[in-house]
Parts: sequence; structure tokens; C-alpha cells
Amino acid sequence: MDLAGLLPSFGNFAFTIIAFVIALSVIVAIHEYGHYIVGRWTGIKADVFSVGFGPVIYSRTDRHGTAWQIAALPFGGFVKFRGDENAASGKDADAMVGLSAEERRATMHGAPLWARTLTVLAGPVFNFILSFLIFAALLMARGVASDPITIEELRTLPGTTQGLEPGDVVLKINGTPVPPTEEFTELRESLVPVENSTFTVLRDGNEAVVDGPWLFPALVGGVTPGSAAEEALLEDGDVITAVDGDPIYDFEQLRDKVVASEGDSIALTVWRDGDVSDFVMTPRRMDLPLADGSFETRYIIGVSPGMSFEPASETPSLGEAMSYGVNQIIFITKSSLSGLYHMIAGKISTCNISGPIGIAETSGQAASQGWISFIWFIAVLSTAVGMLNLFPIPVLDGGHLVFYFWEAVTGRPPSDQALKYLMAGGLTVMLGLMVFAVTNDLFCP
Repeated sequence: MDLAGLLPSFGNFAFTIIAFVIALSVIVAIHEYGHYIVGRWTGIKADVFSVGFGPVIYSRTDRHGTAWQIAALPFGGFVKFRGDENAASGKDADAMVGLSAEERRATMHGAPLWARTLTVLAGPVFNFILSFLIFAALLMARGVASDPITIEELRTLPGTTQGLEPGDVVLKINGTPVPPTEEFTELRESLVPVENSTFTVLRDGNEAVVDGPWLFPALVGGVTPGSAAEEALLEDGDVITAVDGDPIYDFEQLRDKVVASEGDSIALTVWRDGDVSDFVMTPRRMDLPLADGSFETRYIIGVSPGMSFEPASETPSLGEAMSYGVNQIIFITKSSLSGLYHMIAGKISTCNISGPIGIAETSGQAASQGWISFIWFIAVLSTAVGMLNLFPIPVLDGGHLVFYFWEAVTGRPPSDQALKYLMAGGLTVMLGLMVFAVTNDLFCP
């Protein structure tokens, strides 16, 4: 056996596992800290705060009597509140016997309904807060295009005329006025693709008409982790000049060629820093969420478009960043719930559900693209974890909230026996979903 030949594969596997553990640990730690800190604020004491399961590697007890620990299996975590029998917050009936009223008040099962509700709800809420902060911070760091659209950096494109200069304010493209920045994405629909365009610009205080490349070339502006394009080693900035030998210059031409392939392999001629190479890849059939909540099924290679120039950016206002953070969470949540509905209804493939293997692979792929891509992935996954935990399934936070709702309506909690059966049923459901998701990871294309 050639051990040296195995090293790259082992290195990629190790990198993927490390990225997955980091992403999961951050998300779980934030989720459990939400439970812990709100529990403490409402008078419920925690015995254990654990990152990971299994044998304890490190433990320290704080002045509040909580043991903070790191366990050997870093695939999750839990808070064990006083009065809990296990990490799933099952009631320890024996431990509750003989407690004084004050001692019972400090347990999860003896606290008032409002305190238990807030404590349970805090886990998913903290996941949403983490996502919100990341999305808003990334927008602040990246910036938004300035208004009016001003050229900051020009893309080098093959076979095109370039009369534009950095600092030009773009007023018209092929005679069509450029709209305000917030409406700029609509410009694509009003322009007819031409390989070389005419730009009216404001330069040094004077208007000038110059030639330049098509605004939306077949340029790789981004590569989706785990996509056919990433596996074929396409990179940001690559310019695709031909598909199966047919010349193209517009990104929509590339999209049309990929869709028309219906999953057959295609050959891309790619210009990169003056060199021309051929890349062969097989488009994948994907179910893509649309803004209205529906899904579009088509073949893709996993590249997003870029423009022929990089616009100047400015720091958005705090209100813009906050609005962006909220809107991203809403979009992810709506898309996820819509996807679940469409899968149950048989309208899209159930292969859209990924298990731990698929999530781990995506973690590694996102991390390999840089820290911004990885942090973005953490924000998306944190939203998904927060949403999943609100599902009304016993053993999840949403299941506990259903129990509390029952208690609020009837005036009494479900019996201990009923809770045990319900928790066992919830655990069975979750294990079944896990097996289904892992099966998808292993056998879905």
C-alpha cells in the first residue's frame, strides 16, 4: 500500500472533521449557553454545562455550583439543570423527593411555568441571535455598493475593449440609464447582451462615452461548496469563453447551456490569468428555493455570476445591517420550511435533507474557501439548528414548549409516565430521521 498516496485524502478528511467540530461546537455552545444563562437569570440552577458527550476531559466548578466541562466526543453538548435525570431534561423523581420549597424552586421541574418556558426558548433564540450578529457583521465588513455606482476595480477579460477607468461613475450602459444602487439588480432585465458595450460615465467632473466589456460576462463570481464547479477546481475570477466548443460571453448563455445538458458532462473552456484550459464537469440536478417560497428544479454546476468591474463600496448603516441580518434568517427559515413541505408533498427530492456526513463535508468545503465562507456557513447552520429545535417533537426544545402549553391550558403538567412515553417516542422519531439523513448522505447523488 502506498501510504504517501493516502496522505492528501487523510489531510482532507482531517480538515473536514476539524471544520465540522469547530462549527458544531460554536453553535451548540451558544445554544446551550442560552439555556444556561436565562435559567440562571430566572432562578434555575445548572449542575453541568458540557461541550461534548462521553468521558470528561476537563472540568471546573464555578461559584454558582455549575461544573463546566469538555467531554471526549465533541458532537453536541448539554446543560443538566438541577432536578434533571439526564441531558434531555427528563425529571429525576428520586432527586426531587424531600426538597424544600426553596430547593424545588431552583430546579427545572419546580420552577414557575414562565421561568421554564423562557429557559427552554432561550436556546433557539440564542442560535438566531448568533446568526443575526454574523450576517450583520459580515455585511458591515463587506460593505454595500456605493450610490451612484462607481468603478473601484476592473476585471481583466479576454477579447474585449476596455475604456473604463477606476473612479468612473457609471451613468448609462448602451444608452440605458443606470438606476439607483438598490434597484441595480433589475438592470440586467432591461439590457440586451452584447460582447462589447458603450458606457456613459462621469470622469473628473465631465461626461464621457467609452467602450467596455459586457457588464455580466460568463465570469465566475463565486463557487458553491461541494458543487461540480468546486470539484473541477474552478476559481473566482475565471472567465468561461466556450461550452462544448460553442463561444459564449454572457453568464445567461452559460446558464442556458448547463440547463440544456440535462445532466450530461460538459466541457468548459476557461480563461484564467492569460492561460486557457479545458474543464470537464457534470451538472447536478438541484431544487433551488425562489423568493416566493416555491422551488425551481434545474441542473447547475455551482457558480454565481460576477460583473466586469468591482463597484466601490461603503459601510452600510447599522439599521441596514440589522435589517439584512433579520431578512437572512427569515429567508433561510422560510426556504427550509417550504422545502420540508415540498418534500413531504413529493414535489422535490428527499435528497435535499443532509445528515451529519453531508453537513461535515459542507463544513470542510466552506472552510477551504476562507474564513468568511466558513463563518457564513456557521450562521446558516445556526439558523437551521434554532429552527429545528422549535419543532414540536419531544426531546427537542419545541416538544418541551408543547408540554408547557398543555400545562398552561390544563393547569397541570403531563404525568411523569406520559412524559417518559412521549420522550421515548420523540427519541425514536429523531433516531429515525437521523438514519434517513445518513442514508441520504451515503446514497443520494
